[in-house]
Amino acid sequence: MHPGDKLTIETPEQTVLEFPLAGIGSRFLALAIDSLLQIAALILIGTVAGLIALAGFFPQFGKQWAYAILIFISFLVEFGYFAFFETIWNGQTPGKRWTHLRVIMDSGRPLDAQGAVLRNLLRIVDFLPTLYVTAIITSLISAQNKRVGDYVAGTVVVHEKPLQGGRSLWDAPATPLLTMAQSRELTAAELQLVEAFLERRDSLPDEVRRSMARQIAESVSQRAPAPQEALQEPEKLLETLAEQSRNTARFR
Repeated sequence: MHPGDKLTIETPEQTVLEFPLAGIGSRFLALAIDSLLQIAALILIGTVAGLIALAGFFPQFGKQWAYAILIFISFLVEFGYFAFFETIWNGQTPGKRWTHLRVIMDSGRPLDAQGAVLRNLLRIVDFLPTLYVTAIITSLISAQNKRVGDYVAGTVVVHEKPLQGGRSLWDAPATPLLTMAQSRELTAAELQLVEAFLERRDSLPDEVRRSMARQIAESVSQRAPAPQEALQEPEKLLETLAEQSRNTARFR
């Protein structure tokens, strides 16, 4: 990674993609758009609550419970908004989508639900003492423009388009290798077998290496048959499956 301007990612297919890191300006523009939408939602909720109160429902239901529910809903709008949209929209909120930003894991993997929830719970810290002062300071001193939530969740915000004009990692077309790797995970025994082969393959004669790679690839693909295109490159298939299994375990 080149500090301060871009994120460099090497895919399992040995393709290097580079994404420009989002700066403070573009991130706060996205935040401003999201904040306006949140304010609109809170106004709507307040209006509905007012109408319910006028209808005389609150006295029967209990004002204390009603206020508690309103506070809980307001909390969900304030903090659940970001986690919800970043989970279902693969790292984007309406504001980020409008400004062409996206949150990804700093390993290059797509943002998962756990990362989305964790980074947005830390908004409470990033907001302190007011108006996201902590977030601004940490972003200024971070080479990847990270706020506290990004550090804890292991995420980074990037512009959607890669610097070199290629497809973004999350929109990359499926290939036989990636399709199979994403559709299944190696068992512990299979991963141990694959790892042992990958560690020893350089010391094996070429013919033995090719034969062993194919046998292992066919063996581990019995539970989920691999496309013939993938089996034509058994070593690459094993590398992809092992990497996918490692990453899946790492982010659980």
